[in-house]
Amino acid sequence: QVMLVESGVVLVQSGGSLTLSCAASRLTSIYWTIGWFRQAPGKEREGISAISLSDNSTYYIDSVKGRLTISRDHAKDTVYLQMNNLEPEDTAVYYCAASLEIEDPPPKAVIADDYSYWGQGTQVTVSS
Repeated sequence: QVMLVESGVVLVQSGGSLTLSCAASRLTSIYWTIGWFRQAPGKEREGISAISLSDNSTYYIDSVKGRLTISRDHAKDTVYLQMNNLEPEDTAVYYCAASLEIEDPPPKAVIADDYSYWGQGTQVTVSS
């Protein structure tokens, strides 16, 4: 059973930065894709970034390009999401998820239905 455990700073001021981490276990195939999602209060879950573990190729939705960086530490089986210049609108529960269904990297979208395994979520609050 694949397990994903997220951690990271949960409270940050507007304009600040944070890095979320997603520690994965039992990802025995190189063909996994790890995605990051967020769900703000009253809104649907939104896929924001993904990384293919086969070649480290990445994807970002347009609204976060330039502010977010997804990366992985192969030795630690951990994927990171660095977020800069945070705004109150970034307040949400952030989830990482794992998928074996995404072929032909780089990822071209981050769609929740493609992901089978999910972390528990981390509440991130950006204060103004």
